[in-house]
Amino acid sequence: MSALSKAIEIAGSQRLIAEACGVIQPTVAGWLRRSHVPAEYCAAIEAAVKGAVTRRDLRPDDWASIWPELAANDATQPTPNPQPAAQET
Repeated sequence: MSALSKAIEIAGSQRLIAEACGVIQPTVAGWLRRSHVPAEYCAAIEAAVKGAVTRRDLRPDDWASIWPELAANDATQPTPNPQPAAQET
């Protein structure tokens, strides 16, 4: 499932995503066919689904160049430690 399809499912319809972006439903249907959401609408989609689908999800190949502030925030976040802490005995 594409990120846009997931956002549509979460929002409830293409029409609701369209309203969040200030476009008409056929525009969203076109994005689905082309597998491409224009960058200027990604933040609105992210907000409409309360972050369940992010701009990174919608533009996986170029999000860092479009939103460098997100990439900068990633660099400042610590990498989670996948190993559980050793317990003392």
